[in-house]
Amino acid sequence: MGNFLELVRKRYSVRQYSQQPVEREKLDYILECARLAPSAVNFQPWRFVVVDSAERKAGLCACYKREWLAEAPMYIVVCADRSQSWKRGCDGHDHADIDAAIAAEHICLAAADCGLDSCWVCNFDVALCTEVLGLEKDIYPVVIIPVGYAVGAPTDKKRKPLSETVIEM
Repeated sequence: MGNFLELVRKRYSVRQYSQQPVEREKLDYILECARLAPSAVNFQPWRFVVVDSAERKAGLCACYKREWLAEAPMYIVVCADRSQSWKRGCDGHDHADIDAAIAAEHICLAAADCGLDSCWVCNFDVALCTEVLGLEKDIYPVVIIPVGYAVGAPTDKKRKPLSETVIEM
């Protein structure tokens, strides 16, 4: 026990990247880890859009106008497919976002596992992102994850203590 906790502690949100490209074998590892993520009823309603061309990167940066985002050598946009997601029977709740979020965190942890860094970007123009990526009707972007090598030291994680987050019954 302990290796997973070390990995979780290692992962942090990076907002300054070097221009060093991400090696193909590391990208393949990250995508395989995402593919193996659990999903509701194993429907796997995700699409992973890998963006590393200058044109598409510029388009994504227009969706979230922060200078630091443009520094990343590549992005993985985690999308959800409503046509393939499970809907809970009792209330119709669509689990597409939840499943995509699980896969997204697998991406971030896998990146950290192979010495790369990442950041969740959720505050972006979804309509513009959909257009930039040319996504089909039922597929929508959930999170943009810049992936690369950090410049600088990790930042401290600010987390509430367990006593504020756990309810034992």
